[in-house]
Amino acid sequence: MLSWWLPFVVLFATSLVATLMLTPLARRIAWKVGAIDYPSARRVNTHPTPRMGGIAVFCGLIVGELVQVLGTNLWNWPVVLSPSSHGSVNFPYVFASFGIIFLTGLLDDKFQLKPLQKLVGQTVAACVAAAGGMSIDVIVNPATNDAINLGILAFPITVVYLVAYTNIFNLIDGLDGLASGIAFIASLTMWVVSTISGHLDAAALSIMLAGATLGFLRYNFHPASIFLGDSGSLLIGFALGSVSLLSVSRVAGLTAIIIPLVVAGIPIIDTFSAIVRRGRAHVSIGHADKGHIHHRLLNEGFDQRQTVLVIYAWTALLCLGAILMTQVRVVPRIIIFFVLIIASAIIAARLQLFRPVLLHHYDPKTGEDELVCPQDPEFKEEEKRQVEHHDQQ
Repeated sequence: MLSWWLPFVVLFATSLVATLMLTPLARRIAWKVGAIDYPSARRVNTHPTPRMGGIAVFCGLIVGELVQVLGTNLWNWPVVLSPSSHGSVNFPYVFASFGIIFLTGLLDDKFQLKPLQKLVGQTVAACVAAAGGMSIDVIVNPATNDAINLGILAFPITVVYLVAYTNIFNLIDGLDGLASGIAFIASLTMWVVSTISGHLDAAALSIMLAGATLGFLRYNFHPASIFLGDSGSLLIGFALGSVSLLSVSRVAGLTAIIIPLVVAGIPIIDTFSAIVRRGRAHVSIGHADKGHIHHRLLNEGFDQRQTVLVIYAWTALLCLGAILMTQVRVVPRIIIFFVLIIASAIIAARLQLFRPVLLHHYDPKTGEDELVCPQDPEFKEEEKRQVEHHDQQ
């Protein structure tokens, strides 16, 4: 009898090898079309680096899926991502949504789309996935077993969830190997959780993503010769969000919803702190700054590799806690959850993630409103003035 784990090993290895082989091709394509990140004040790379790494990751997933279909049809593999409807999920819709999100990122890598244009592409992809049955219809409280039927809210909630999950990985992609490494750890964790819960379609997708991201990490770890680009970061976030939805199959326990949020804890913390930080500084939420987790660690004296490894370790801690939460009863599950939150909050406070790194400052000499950073002499004066103004209110 075929060992249950053998198909997963084959899927992992296939996606890994395919991505390893195709990343140099993706790099050449990026150079050819001019999809290059040049050094600037808001970037950490010191030399021009091609993006569009998502081409290799996307192709790695496609090759893995082709092998999955062959294995299912020829060797009766139990991990089914069927080209036809499977239970409540219609996988052609899911595959189409992956194509849409990848194309959106690819266009952004080449043409630098406006935020609204990117959001439209992400929303369309999420709508297609939700229309294919990949949605949360019912939430069950594990403590009381009470069920909450979301009704007509199920579709929009699913779309918002997928778009949000997609963007948190897009925002964390700011250092060599950071997003791809976090995605590898997260997808491997989701494979464990999905396998334990018996959601083999989610397990198949997550193990293919683990192979693809690890293969890409070979070229993306510092010093990176290629970046994920939006074609990769959007795809990875969307894929992980899809895995989490496949793991709940329409009826979701509260824990099943929390687990993917814990697994993606670092990108969520980084995104949330950026929103708070920019709000406190009275700048647009979409205004880039150097206050992200990796920037703070670099300022602490870590180099790029050390910074990434520290964040990997933090991610692994959260992922280990997520796996433990699936193996214990309600009370210890709650305790583990709050321990993870408190530990992460302490680290966030230590790194001053919520402290603004940009402030609006009125320059009386020029009569213009400008942005200042902590290195500028006006920063502390403006920060003090805004605190006093806030206290008076």
